[in-house]
Amino acid sequence: MSAAHGISACRACGAPLGAVFCDLGRQPVANSYLPDLSLAAEEPRFPLCARVCTGCALVQLDTVVDAAGIFTDYAYFSSASDSWLAHAAAFTNAITARLGLTRGSFVVEVASNDGYLLRNLVAAGIPCLGIEPAANVAAVAVAAGVPTEARFFGLATAQDIVAARGHADLVVANNVLAHVPDINDFAAGLAHLAGLGGTVSIEAPHLLALVDGVQFDTIYHEHYAYWSLSSMAALFARHGLGIASVEKLATHGGSLRVLARAGALPDDAAAEVLAEEAARGPELFQGFQPRVTEVLEGLRAWLAEQRAAGRRVAAYGAAAKGNTLLNAAGVTAADILAVADRSPAKQGRLLPGSHIPVVTPEALLALAPDDILILPWNIGAEVTAQLRRAGFAGGLFTAVPAMRGWP
Repeated sequence: MSAAHGISACRACGAPLGAVFCDLGRQPVANSYLPDLSLAAEEPRFPLCARVCTGCALVQLDTVVDAAGIFTDYAYFSSASDSWLAHAAAFTNAITARLGLTRGSFVVEVASNDGYLLRNLVAAGIPCLGIEPAANVAAVAVAAGVPTEARFFGLATAQDIVAARGHADLVVANNVLAHVPDINDFAAGLAHLAGLGGTVSIEAPHLLALVDGVQFDTIYHEHYAYWSLSSMAALFARHGLGIASVEKLATHGGSLRVLARAGALPDDAAAEVLAEEAARGPELFQGFQPRVTEVLEGLRAWLAEQRAAGRRVAAYGAAAKGNTLLNAAGVTAADILAVADRSPAKQGRLLPGSHIPVVTPEALLALAPDDILILPWNIGAEVTAQLRRAGFAGGLFTAVPAMRGWP
């Protein structure tokens, strides 16, 4: 069972935490699925409140849930999404060409999950290593032929790797920066592993996209912080890494792909993003909570209308963001029949908090719902196509947080 503690100082720079950015009440850990209702009474809930650092302006949770309790046995498998597999393959092809990676290179991916990305390098014959804290997920990667160590990453892990195999030509840390409680130890590890000649490649959802899209459902306990490029640059600078280049991505509702190296200076694209953030100023963090409330009220009203009309609503995608949305809105199994997910690790369990049962996509369609609410809106188009191919002719609604009201 996870434990938690409150903080009052920034985990990156140590300055006091300031104003509330978004408060979503007390919620269970978003990926802690229940095997059955017998454990519901013991389900822990923790404050889910994000604040703004008064120093580096990093948005972060003021309650830190123990990472070991979250990630040691994890229910998220990257390979469950076809579009994410395609994204990873495109990245590996592009970065291999850009950096001239060969059979004599060495690549490390931090938070490598089930080997979804590194398997492309294995197929190309490029030596690589995955570092994945969730033992159950790491075992899947190893079984697929991807060299993986089941451990958390930080400076000590980086030192062990360098001692055994030397510095890495490329260190990949995609969609993990938000998941790290001791962010300075993590950044120090990235810098040490890359050394003076290696490249660190990071993908992270962009704070500006979160704000502009009202993507409050990406706030959950596994995500300790929400990154702007300026906050990231300040962190890296403390550990000798400079932002070299930045690319804007559409993934996860709007992300940044950042390449960093020892002593690097920002290119024009990076400078443009930094200028864009600076122009938004303190106003960036103001007025977010009322916009969140508007979306939650709209969802509750829509579900009430569906019940009044006698329509049966189901959901697709047992995603962490969906759990934040459902729990913030007070949605339960009385509102939604079931949620489908392709991951066997989630099937047969109950969503945390709402206790909605997770079933296979086939079982969901057999329930013959009138409407399906797609919770992982970042892959909404992919899921819509799958459901239509499977013959579902009812209403499909993607739970995009930026919606003002619901259909």
